[in-house]
Amino acid sequence: MTSPLGFDPKFLSDIDVPLPDREGVVVLPYTHFSVSIDPDRRLAAVTGVNIDGASLKDVQRGDDWRLDDRLPASQQAGNELYANNDLDRGHLVRRRDPVWGELSVATRANQDTFHYTVCAPQTATLNQSKTLWLGLEDYVLGYAEQYGQRLSVFSGCVFADDDPIYRGIAIPRQFFKIAVWSQDSSPACTGYVLDQSPSLDPILDKPLRLETDPPPLGPYRTYQVPVADIASATGLTLDRLIDADRYAPVAAARAEASRWTELTRLSDIHL
Repeated sequence: MTSPLGFDPKFLSDIDVPLPDREGVVVLPYTHFSVSIDPDRRLAAVTGVNIDGASLKDVQRGDDWRLDDRLPASQQAGNELYANNDLDRGHLVRRRDPVWGELSVATRANQDTFHYTVCAPQTATLNQSKTLWLGLEDYVLGYAEQYGQRLSVFSGCVFADDDPIYRGIAIPRQFFKIAVWSQDSSPACTGYVLDQSPSLDPILDKPLRLETDPPPLGPYRTYQVPVADIASATGLTLDRLIDADRYAPVAAARAEASRWTELTRLSDIHL
């Protein structure tokens, strides 16, 4: 592998936004992004990608999924997790996000997103829905592209001790995304959490949560949550982003969101 630079904490030029960290993760740099693997869970605790909306490139997708030889195979979840079932290899760093700059660099970034370290087990319902994970990805990337905006985006798994075990891997029920940009020479950000529990139940044939139990971080299909909630659930160092979270839902909005079976349309959420 060509030595990549990885996530650039100074990408937003006038502000410094480091990759969130916590004890026990292994950081793997790629082209325009980095992945922090939890070797015990064999999945990414957090990923960080720099997006340059003004220089995105259209590169053929490909599908060359592979392990990262910088990490022992026993510390990453490979094809054995995804074969012959309804779990998608859900990109935590969206394939198109780091694909910008010179064509050769954009092509390498595209190829880098097909390491198993970059993905996590997501149901097709979550991963492919225009109103769920794919919709949120489209929304964030579309914002960067439309306005020629630079963004730093952090995504990852919300690990819980009671996540269900499948083929020797604890399957995360929830995933988060935080978009960060420069506003008035200061960092500004907003956070999102999506929950795949309802669509995961049939795949694993195992109840994951009583219907009457409240979701830990906010309603299923309701995206926007305070970054402080994400920090609390993941143990990641997000202090600076908590301070920059200018668009956290106010109390009234969070109360409304507690009706977690209702669909919140993507167009209702604004960066």
